Order: sequence, then structure tokens, then C-alpha cells
Amino acid sequence: MVTHVPAEAPGDERGALLSFVEAQRGAIRRSLIGLTEEQAASRPSASGLSLSGVLKHVAEGELNWLRMAQQRPSEVSRTEETWADSFRLVGDETVAGMLDFWDGVAAEAETFIRSVPSLDDTFPLPEAPWFPKEGRVSMRWLLLHLVEEHARHAGHADIIRESLDGRNAFELVARERAGSGR
Repeated sequence: MVTHVPAEAPGDERGALLSFVEAQRGAIRRSLIGLTEEQAASRPSASGLSLSGVLKHVAEGELNWLRMAQQRPSEVSRTEETWADSFRLVGDETVAGMLDFWDGVAAEAETFIRSVPSLDDTFPLPEAPWFPKEGRVSMRWLLLHLVEEHARHAGHADIIRESLDGRNAFELVARERAGSGR
């Protein structure tokens, strides 16, 4: 990681975990700095992933995990037929719109996590072949999973961006700090 995640206040596990989630969100956001919609949608590497597709996937994924933790239905539900749409912008979707959407999800996730009585509180996992039968996970697990998922996709984003125009994460951090973001 090319940024430093500030230390939490002593004993603030929630704050520390939320800071690490946000650091990974930032890495993905930075990968889009200065790109056109066409560049963000391009797939310059051996992978079928684009930066705008990675953005949409992590934003929708975080929303879905948040809704599972809240035990509410998600506004974004994918079927086998629409799964590929979670990796590409469709219709009138834009990078700016998806960044705004994700900002809203992130703010709601932080508010929710700060409101739960304990990170040990659990929620049920849905029925799926990859989850244990009648599985449950804690809020702590959720935050660690978001760090894992966002970090995985931040790595994809680094490779895609460097394949597009040669800019690496260090350059994008410097550009962001200079005020040339979004």
C-alpha cells in the first residue's frame, strides 16, 4: 500500500478497521483520476476487467454486504443473466455517478458499523454453495472481508491503470495530494 493508514485511538478497533476499509476504497478511487469514461471502460490487460467495472463491482458488493449485515434486502440484486453488468457501466451510468453512489454506501456503512453494539454481533449468510449451511459472521468479519475484497480489487486497478497509461499508484497518490483528483 502506498499510503499510511493512521493509527486508531487506543482501543478503537472499529475506527482502525474502518480506516483500513477506507484506505482500500481510496486506492480504487485513485485509479480513476484523470481518465475519460472511455479510458475507464477500456480493458488494456489480459483480464476482462476495466476500472469502471471494478468500481461498480466493489460499490455494489459493499452495498450487498451492508444490506446482509442490516438484514435488509439490497436495492441491487444480480441474477445469472445480469451478473456481467456488475462489472461494466450500463445505460446512463458514469464513473462520477458510481463514485457518488459508492460514497453514499461508504457513509452508510460507517454509520451502521459505528451504531452496532458490538463487533461481535452476527448476521446470517444467505444460502449459497460457497457459504456454510446456516452460517453467520460477525461485524468484525464483515469489515475484514471488505478490506480483503477491496484490496484484491485495488491490486487489479493498479495493474489496469498502469497498463492504460503507465501511471502507478505512487504517481496517483501524488496527483491526488496535489489536488488533481476526480
